[in-house]
Amino acid sequence: MSAARGRAVASNVVLRSRRGLLAHGDCLTVLPELAKKDRGFDLVYVDPPFNTRVHHGVRGERGARAKGARAYADNFGGVDAFLSMLGPRLLAVREAMSERGTLFLHLDHRTVHEAKLLCDEVFGAGGFRGEIIWVPGNGSRKRSGPSVTHQTLLVYAKGKTTIWNARDPALREPFAATSLRMHFSKKDGSGRKVRERRIAGKTYRYYADEGRALGSVWTDCPAMSANTPLAAETTGYPTQKPESLLERIVRAASVAESRVLDPMCGSGTTLAVADRLGRRWVGIDQSAAAFEVARSRLGLRAP
Repeated sequence: MSAARGRAVASNVVLRSRRGLLAHGDCLTVLPELAKKDRGFDLVYVDPPFNTRVHHGVRGERGARAKGARAYADNFGGVDAFLSMLGPRLLAVREAMSERGTLFLHLDHRTVHEAKLLCDEVFGAGGFRGEIIWVPGNGSRKRSGPSVTHQTLLVYAKGKTTIWNARDPALREPFAATSLRMHFSKKDGSGRKVRERRIAGKTYRYYADEGRALGSVWTDCPAMSANTPLAAETTGYPTQKPESLLERIVRAASVAESRVLDPMCGSGTTLAVADRLGRRWVGIDQSAAAFEVARSRLGLRAP
């Protein structure tokens, strides 16, 4: 990927490529300026700090902590302070979304309940489209009670209609073997196994090879460890999300001409996936370490 030289926007470094733009700075100040030219994002994925009260560092090639490469401090001193940080940024995000735009806000048990109420204020309670439970597959560690082994993505819409590619293979899963055996005994004219159901006077047709619609619990996008070089996509950046998770989201909630925004882009997973799928994208992060990791990952020329 080729990139033009960086330029300053409100004292923030911005790098451009053929499809995208990567900015170093706080999205609260950078996004309004960029949105003047890149208005109308159909998909926004936000993976903010989780308020873990941990200082996260970047890892080197063999998993060792890289000297002087602190990614970010995830400590806001309480939920109220965390929400005070998140609220204005969600408002800025909403202003930059298209009328058919969808927000995916990725959090865990520490703040997701309070963030849900905050999103209801920003988007209106009617903007809530559902939630996705992501199971990274890290296993249970807690011994004093049930471990929390999932994270939650809150899904909100700006307008009345959104993009949702329900028939995309990324949003389908195989029918259970019992279902295939019991219900798919017929074939259509092309030889595909099919099941038809008539409900309230309407006929529904299901194809065995297409699979069924994926539900709200995703267990098939395992996390890759950012602390060890076990996966080819590992960058060493902490809390890095797997490309399989972001690919499903991008394919589900955008189309070829869509713009995709990640205002806290970290290592640039959303941007890398959007670029690979042919979407235009914008990424922002105020961490110098994140900006450098994403810049290198996306093949952008250093400023």
